[in-house]
Amino acid sequence: MCDGVYTLYPRSPIAVAALTLGRTYIAFLSMNIAVGAKLVFVNRFFYPDHSATSQMLTSLATALAGQGWDVHVVTSRLRYDDPEAALPARERISAVRVYRVWTSRYGRAWLPGRVLDYLTFYPSAAWRLWRLARRGDIVIAKTDPPMLSVAAAAVVRLRGARLVNWLQDIFPEIAQVLRMHLIDGVFARLLRRLRDWSLKGASANVVLGRRMLNHLLERGLDPKRISTIANWESGNVIRSVAREADELRRDWSLGERFVVGYSGNMGRAHDFGIVLDAAERLKTTDVVFLWIGNGSQRSWLEHEARRRGLDSFLFKPYQPRERLAQSLSAPDAHLISLRPDMEGLIFPSKFYGILAAGRPSLFLGDPEGDVAAELYKHRCGYSIAPGDADALASRILHLSENTENCRAMGERARHAFITLYDEQLAVERWARLLRDIADAPSGR
Repeated sequence: MCDGVYTLYPRSPIAVAALTLGRTYIAFLSMNIAVGAKLVFVNRFFYPDHSATSQMLTSLATALAGQGWDVHVVTSRLRYDDPEAALPARERISAVRVYRVWTSRYGRAWLPGRVLDYLTFYPSAAWRLWRLARRGDIVIAKTDPPMLSVAAAAVVRLRGARLVNWLQDIFPEIAQVLRMHLIDGVFARLLRRLRDWSLKGASANVVLGRRMLNHLLERGLDPKRISTIANWESGNVIRSVAREADELRRDWSLGERFVVGYSGNMGRAHDFGIVLDAAERLKTTDVVFLWIGNGSQRSWLEHEARRRGLDSFLFKPYQPRERLAQSLSAPDAHLISLRPDMEGLIFPSKFYGILAAGRPSLFLGDPEGDVAAELYKHRCGYSIAPGDADALASRILHLSENTENCRAMGERARHAFITLYDEQLAVERWARLLRDIADAPSGR
C-alpha cells in the first residue's frame, strides 16, 4: 500500500477517483511535454506533395500533432513535380498548422531556375520562422533546400529557440561528388564551415545511418549531439500484395513473368549502366525490368533501352500513395542503386518501402555500405559490387528460378520492417528525442 490517500481511505470512491485522475495527469504531462512549446518544421515540400522528404515530414508532423504537440510547418507553395501548383498560403492539415511562403516557381527542369527557387525560399522561410519561433520552441530543419540549417540556426539563436537538424543528405559534399563545379574550392570550404557551425550549435542532429554518423564525427561534431533515427514507412499503407491480387500487375500485363523493379527517383546518385548490361545478358529469359518514377536519368535510360533493343524495359510514372502497396508489390524483387562515393551522404529511402512490401532487394553499390549491411543482417537480398553486371544477371536468374527462396527473403524483409522500421516505431523515437530536448536546460 504505497499510496497515502488509498491507505487512509481504502474504501472511498472519491479518493480512488482522485488518485486515478492524478496518475493520468502525471502520465499526460510526461508524454505531452509540448505544452507551452511549439514544434516548427522547416522544409521546402509538405503534403500534398509526394516527394520522399515531404512524405517523411507529413508522417511525423501529423503523428506528433496527434500526440498533443503544437506542430507548425514552414514550407513552400510548390510541388516537387509541378511548380505551377497553386497551394494555399495557410491551411490546417490534421491539427498541423501549415505556412506556405512565397518562392520563385521555376521547378526542377532548369538548373539555374532550381537554384533561384532555393535562394528565394531561404529569406521567406527565415522571416516566417522569425515570426513563429519563441524561447523554448523546437525548430526542426530538414535539408531541402541545401544549407537550410544555416538560415534556421541564425533565427533560432536570435529567438532563443532550440534547433534540431534532420539530415536527409550532406551538403556541400554531395555537390562536390557530383562535380558541380560552381561549388568547389574556397566556396565549398566556406559552405562546409557554415554548415558545421549550424550543426555544432544545434541541440541535436538526426542522421539516417552509420556511415552518415561517422561522417559527422569526422567533421568534429559532439557525438552527444548526434542521434540516429532511420527513415520509415507505414506498414498500414504498404503491405505485401500477392501476385494474383495485384491490380497494377494485371493492368500492366506482367502476367507470370519475373519482374525486377526500380521505384523512385532516377537521379545522378545512382548507377544504371550495370542494369542495362545485365538486361542484355538476360534477353533470352522471361525477366521484365519495371521502372516506376522519374528523374534526370530516365530519358537516358529510355533511350539506351531502345538503342540496345531491350524490350524487357517497361516505364511507368510515379504512383499515388494509395496505390503504393500494389506498385511496390508488382515486382518480385527490387533494385536499389547508390554510387559508392555517395555512401554516408545520403541513404536510399526506397529501402523501407521495399521491406514493407515484403520483397527482396538487389543492392548495387558499396558492399560495405549501410544498405548492404542491412541486407546481410536480415538475409533479405543481395549486394552486387559496382559494375559487376554478370553477378547482377546471375542473382536475378537465381531468384527467378528459385521462387521459394525469393518468397522467404521477402518474408524476412517484412519481418525486419515490422521489427525496426514501421512508422509507429520511428515516431516514438522522435517523440522521445524531442521530449529530452524540451526537458534539457536552456543552452543544451
